[in-house]
Amino acid sequence: MEWGNETLVREFVFLGFSSLAGLQRLLFIAFLPLYLFTLGTNAIIISTIVLDRALHTPMYFFLAVLSCSETCYTFVIVPKMLVDLLAQKKNISFLGCAIQMFTFLFLGCSHSFLLAAMGYDRYVAICNPLPTCAMIGFLFSLTGSFLVFELPFCGPNKINHYFCDISPVIQLACTETYINELVIFAGGVLALMVPLTFICISYGFIVRTILKIPSTDGKRKAFSTCASHLTVVIVHYGCASSVYLRPSTKFSSNKDRLVTVTYTVVTPLLNPMVYSLRNKDVQMAIRKVIARGRFYPKAL
Repeated sequence: MEWGNETLVREFVFLGFSSLAGLQRLLFIAFLPLYLFTLGTNAIIISTIVLDRALHTPMYFFLAVLSCSETCYTFVIVPKMLVDLLAQKKNISFLGCAIQMFTFLFLGCSHSFLLAAMGYDRYVAICNPLPTCAMIGFLFSLTGSFLVFELPFCGPNKINHYFCDISPVIQLACTETYINELVIFAGGVLALMVPLTFICISYGFIVRTILKIPSTDGKRKAFSTCASHLTVVIVHYGCASSVYLRPSTKFSSNKDRLVTVTYTVVTPLLNPMVYSLRNKDVQMAIRKVIARGRFYPKAL
């Protein structure tokens, strides 16, 4: 394919963690257990909620959806990153890059709006926001991916990142990208700041309710739970905002790789522990499921 006198790019090459060339195997050893632990905890949560009828309520249904979202979210990026840490050639096709970006944005945007919807118990109980969150995520990801890949790529093909993120890819375009970036920025504000605002408002109501608790010990426990939830939310949205709510020209490869590792590896690791595994009903249900697994073979 050609654009004018230039040959269009057919594949991209990830530079990944090339600045840490001597630590590639060490990074693989560090990231692999984290990824497997994330998959394991989410699998336990999903299977427990499915198997225990006592957890068949809107709140636990959305915890299962959240775990499923986390699993898919990491699956789009982390396995390829792990392979590339050990591979000599870190390439991806043009179409593969577009699919990875679309899927990542779809899951990320849907996840963002789902967290906001989960902050309102009445809304979750009366309505079913999952299709709405998925539709919004689809529209945002389709628009963002189109605005990147409708540009001509006719020169360099080395992505200074470990996956097909918007900023490092759009920098490789061989034409003016100002309008595209402006629309993507506006979408980023809607996808990140609007849900974060709703979450902060919901936590404001929660804090007001906690302050009415007469027991000091009750207040302390409630604030402890609330603080851990809010910390994960702030880390997730804060890191994502620092990457997406600024021009791609200000993309700093080393700094942004560290930030994206936080919300692609670390927060998916923390979310199951904060949102589900600390829940007493979930803990009890896990014990029941394990007990059933022990006794069923004997009964047979």
